[in-house]
Amino acid sequence: MHPITELPPHALPSDEVLHHLEATADGLDSAAHAARLEEHGRNELEVAKPDPWWLTLLRQFASPMIIFLLTAAVVTTLMQEWIDTGAILLALILNAVIGFWQERKAASDVQALRSLSSPTARVRREGTTQTVDAASVVPGDVVLLESGDRVPADLRLLETSGLRVDESMLTGEVLAVDKSVDPVDADTPMAERHCMVYSGTLVVTGRAAGVTTATGRHSELGEINELVQTEATQTPLQILTHRMEKTIAVVILGVAAVLFVIGLASGTPASELFRTAVALIVSSMPEALPIVLTVAMGVGVSRMAARNAVVRRLPSVETLGSTTVIGSDKTGTLTQNRLTVERIWSAAGFRDLTDGPDRSELSELECAVARAGARTNEARLAGAAGAGGAGGGDAGGRDAAQADPADALQGDAVDVAMAALALRAGVLAPEDLETARERDMPYEPHLQFSQSVVTEPDGDRVLYVKGAPERVLRFCDRWAGPGGVEKLDQEAHEEIAAANEQMAEDGLRVLATACRRIPDGAELPEELPEPESLILLGLEGMADPPRPGVPEAVADCQRAGIRVMMITGDHPVTAASIGARLGLDSGPDTPPLTGREVDELDDAALTERLRTVSIAARMTPQNKLRVVDLLRAQGETVAVTGDGVNDAPALKAASIGVAMGRSGTDVARESADVVLTDDNFVTIVDAVEQGRVTFSSIRKASFFLLANATAFLVAVAANMFTELPLIFLPVMLLWTNIVTSGLQDVALAFEKGEGDELTQRPRDASEGVLNRTMWIRTALTGVWMAVGTLLVYRFSLAAGYELDHARTFALTTMVLFNFFNVMNARTERRSVFGISPFSNPLLIASSIAALILHWAVMNWSVTAGIMGLSPLTLGDWALCVVIGATVLGVVELEKLLRRRRAGESAGQSSPARGLNPAHAGDN
Repeated sequence: MHPITELPPHALPSDEVLHHLEATADGLDSAAHAARLEEHGRNELEVAKPDPWWLTLLRQFASPMIIFLLTAAVVTTLMQEWIDTGAILLALILNAVIGFWQERKAASDVQALRSLSSPTARVRREGTTQTVDAASVVPGDVVLLESGDRVPADLRLLETSGLRVDESMLTGEVLAVDKSVDPVDADTPMAERHCMVYSGTLVVTGRAAGVTTATGRHSELGEINELVQTEATQTPLQILTHRMEKTIAVVILGVAAVLFVIGLASGTPASELFRTAVALIVSSMPEALPIVLTVAMGVGVSRMAARNAVVRRLPSVETLGSTTVIGSDKTGTLTQNRLTVERIWSAAGFRDLTDGPDRSELSELECAVARAGARTNEARLAGAAGAGGAGGGDAGGRDAAQADPADALQGDAVDVAMAALALRAGVLAPEDLETARERDMPYEPHLQFSQSVVTEPDGDRVLYVKGAPERVLRFCDRWAGPGGVEKLDQEAHEEIAAANEQMAEDGLRVLATACRRIPDGAELPEELPEPESLILLGLEGMADPPRPGVPEAVADCQRAGIRVMMITGDHPVTAASIGARLGLDSGPDTPPLTGREVDELDDAALTERLRTVSIAARMTPQNKLRVVDLLRAQGETVAVTGDGVNDAPALKAASIGVAMGRSGTDVARESADVVLTDDNFVTIVDAVEQGRVTFSSIRKASFFLLANATAFLVAVAANMFTELPLIFLPVMLLWTNIVTSGLQDVALAFEKGEGDELTQRPRDASEGVLNRTMWIRTALTGVWMAVGTLLVYRFSLAAGYELDHARTFALTTMVLFNFFNVMNARTERRSVFGISPFSNPLLIASSIAALILHWAVMNWSVTAGIMGLSPLTLGDWALCVVIGATVLGVVELEKLLRRRRAGESAGQSSPARGLNPAHAGDN
């Protein structure tokens, strides 16, 4: 077999393709088939094996924080500090179980591709037609196709008869594509290779025979399969938390080591120093952080599910919130994935049908146009189960009066659109679609029109015609003019041509309708000839319209600092028209980027082009993948939405992939991180908002935990440089893990947000879990709490208190500091006094419970003796409360100064418009 090397199959005449493949139109013989099956393998897609369960489990323990916590658990076990050991192990187990479950759930990513392969195929072998296992098809096999077949391999067509193929899963085109045997240019985009059909696509109408040019992984579907099987990348949150964990661990271990050396130099016993150092490490290490992350993301998952967004990978909850670019497919995502008649032109002028109420208010002329389009039409009512097809779905069982007529129809997208208009306007009743036609000639691509002879209820026999305007006009000598049926003169021709041109420029697919009455008793031939002496009725302009609410959602994204790009396989004119309606029109100076440009430009030039373009058309899966990779290389956090197989590689490679749940293919859903159950782009805005709330919760909890850790580190370290005894015993440091954080940090994950999330710019990718503002606030509050605690300790000893009482006084002060600081953590920008204290009841309950527990431990002689504590008087408690509350004033003053510096009045939220993206939220 000679390989096709100089030109691809679509650029060669069919006989040359057969020659290169050493095949004939009669098919292969058994020996040749067996040899090629051995050479090329079975016509199946290769799917990577998922990782074994044990490797997935081990991966849950790979982060720096987890490794340090494991070490801490071993040390505390040796020290027989069972409570702390139990708390650490609980955090580790919970984190590992949730992560393990999420990863195993997503391990079946590309398995759905196999469902697109046809189980059987009809082929010609040795001059006879055989039905064979589709996996046995090899290059050179001649495959026969008919309506309803799924194409089993990539085929170069040899013969066709009215063949139309739905290629939307590969190209994004909502319309079925007319096919022929004529070759096209070598650089023709896939969507315009009319002499080829591709594996996995669906035959809508007609018949054909084609020779197989590629199978399995060498087919277009196979190449997409290879692209989908890329390694999943870490989310921005995972990268940031790993970086923060390393920093925290290094700082804490460094401080502990320095204090150990200083203590030795000052004469403190090494055994006591070791216990103190280990206790300090354990108490300062925010071991609750993994649980906080998991709980915050779990809360986000639950909230997003309630808003029709199902999260498949837990960290993806936050990633949507940090998204800077949304690259969205057009068909089925931004649009409804079904043609709709949006405009009618008749002698009365244009009628815009984009607003619902006008659909039932057509004039007599417009009704005639709609009736003709529905009379020469192959759309049919779907079965009770809701048959497939364009616009098909779940109409069965619904009240027809309430359902969109298009939902109850199946057939070609154009026919469904025209029939739905007639039903919606009341021009025809549903049962009229089934009216028997005396003669019928379906649409043929090479003829560009269809015609039908119908007996109307009044007994008239009428010939109806619809088709390309320039074609139908050739059959007409009259038109339905302003004064009735008039001669079709030059002036009328020009008026009709101008209307056609205007609709086409607006991105509409335009068809003309015409008719004439057939005299009673006239005989009709078996096959209708080309019509003549028709009356032109008017024009119908169709488009795949935007989903309701999508333009508003795009505007919301733009206000939130998120750039929206349409990345589609559709025609540039169509894409530009839809883009303009969505608010994505870049103007004449920035035309849509095309797949051909993507292939021709180098990375630098394409990156520069991507800075200004908002619409990319005629994009192949490889083009989409390259665009996503280049955007990510520029530091963008990219969310990709889509529903087709052609979207799967980009969904997989994006920072976060968002698939449509209803109309989306299995491949798209399995490749995505988030699935929208309502197929609504509008839901993405809700998900972005919730993602930002989730990250804000993680940031607030991190601030609280690290401020607490800073306070203990500074207090213990500073005290080591004095002549005073240790401020806290090791058991006290371990105890503080419970009473200074306990459930409070987890409760912060349930905060509902501050209400201004969608007015903030996206977080800069290099910013970190804590931004500059929060690091400063962490240091400020940590040092303030440490200094306050040290002063209480020093003055207690100076006042003559026993050492145990002074330590208890200091420890209780630290507990009260954290009680009030967790309230500070509830808001990042607003005053805490501007939100209801009861909007997070779990936080209030856990904070009060921690105080009660601390009081009980101090006052029960057994626990007080173990921990070296003593009861405090009411006056002591009052003083601790007053000192602890000062941290509220410190943070409130810091927030007020930032708001004033940002030019805002006190107590109001601070939108980040106009700020440097790197400092979003730093106000």
